Amino acid sequence: MKTSPHDEELRRQLRRHRAFATLLLVAMAGLLVLAYLLPRSWNADLLAAAAKAGVVGGLADWFAVTALFRHPLGLPIPHTAIIPNQKARLGEGLGRFVANHVFTEGELRRVVRRLDLARVLGGFLADRDSARPAAQAMVAGLPRLMGTLEDGRAGRLAARLLPRVAGGPGAAQVVARALRALVAGGRHQAVFDLALAQVKRALAAKEDELREALRVRVRESGGAVLGWAAGGFVANRVLAAINAELAKVEPGDSDLRTAFEAWIEAEILRIETDPERAAQIGRALRAAFTHPAVRGWLGDAWARLREAVEVDAQNPDGRGVALIEAALANMGAFLLEDEGARDRLNGAVERALAAFLPAAQTRLAEFIGDVVKGWDAAEVTDKIELRVGRDLQFVRVNGTLVGFLAGGVLFVLLDAVFGRVAH
Repeated sequence: MKTSPHDEELRRQLRRHRAFATLLLVAMAGLLVLAYLLPRSWNADLLAAAAKAGVVGGLADWFAVTALFRHPLGLPIPHTAIIPNQKARLGEGLGRFVANHVFTEGELRRVVRRLDLARVLGGFLADRDSARPAAQAMVAGLPRLMGTLEDGRAGRLAARLLPRVAGGPGAAQVVARALRALVAGGRHQAVFDLALAQVKRALAAKEDELREALRVRVRESGGAVLGWAAGGFVANRVLAAINAELAKVEPGDSDLRTAFEAWIEAEILRIETDPERAAQIGRALRAAFTHPAVRGWLGDAWARLREAVEVDAQNPDGRGVALIEAALANMGAFLLEDEGARDRLNGAVERALAAFLPAAQTRLAEFIGDVVKGWDAAEVTDKIELRVGRDLQFVRVNGTLVGFLAGGVLFVLLDAVFGRVAH
C-alpha cells in the first residue's frame, strides 16, 4: 500500500504514543508485583489496590481501542474489528453525516454571502486584463457555435421551431408591445412617411403610363370623340388631384395622419384584447416564416452573418472582441456600483444552489459511501487509525492513570468504613 510522507509521519507518532501507553501499563503491572513483594502494610495494600485498578483500567481500554481496528491478540472475539467489518455501513453513515450536517442549505448560503460572488464577478469583468481574454475566447468560439446551430439536427430543429415560436400564443403580444413602442416614440409617423414617399415615387415613375391608361379609359367610356377632346384633360386633372391629396398628407397635423394614428391605436388594442385577432397575427407570422422567399432571405442573412463573424474572429482586436469586452466591462462596473444588483445576483445564485442541494446531498452521500465501500478493509483501517489512533492511545493512558487513582481512593474509603480491606 502506497503511503505519503504525511502518513509516514502520522505512523511514527502513533508508534510513539502506543509505546508510551504500553510502557505505562507495564509499569503499572510492575508496581502491582512490587506491592506484593513488599512486607504486608497499609501502604503496601494501598499500592497493590491502586496498581491493580490501573492494570485493569489499562487492559480494558487497550481491549476497547484495539477492538475498533482488529481482533485483540488475533482472537475472533464477537464485536471486535469493528471498522473492517462495518466498512460499508461506516461509509454510508459518513456520507449521510457530511451531506446532511456539513453540506447544508444554511452553510451553503453562509458561504455564498461570505464570498459575495457578484462582487467577485464584477471585479473580474471590470478588469480589462481579465475581460479581454474572456471576450477573445467568446468571439473565437462563435464560429464553431454558429456552425453547430446551422448544421445537422440543430439547424433542422431551429427551422421547425422558429415558425412555431414566431406564431405562438405570445407572438401577438410581442407585436402589440413593439407597435406601442413605435407609437410612443413617434416612429410610426416615420413608417407613414416612408410609405407615402414610396407611393409618390411610384406615381412619378408611372405617371406617363397612368395618363395613357386614363385616356384609354375615357375613350372606352365616352367614345372616340370624347376621348380625343377630353381624355388628356381628364387624365391630367385626375393625376393633379392625386398629387394634391398626397401633398396634404405631408404636414404632421393632417387628417390622414391622425386617422392613421387612431387606426394603429385601435389595432394595437384589438391585438391585445381580441383572441381571434391575436390568432390571425400568429398565423400570418407563421406563414411568413415558412414562406420560401422569407426562408431564403433568412438563410442568406445567416450566411452573411456567419461569414462576417468568422472573419472577425480571426482578429484579436476586431469589432466582436471590442463589443463583448465593452459589454463585459459595463456589466462589471454595474455590479460593482449597484449593491441591489449584487444582492439580486447573489440571491439568484443562492436559490439556484439551494434548488440543486437535495439532489447534490444524495449524490454526495452516495459518492462518499461508494468510495469508502471500494476501499480495501486494511486500507480503511489504516487510514482511520493513523488519523485517530494517536488520540486513542491517550484513552489507554487515561484509563491506566484514572484506574490507578480510582483504585487507591476506593481502597482508602473502604478501609475507613470497614477497616482492613482484602485486595
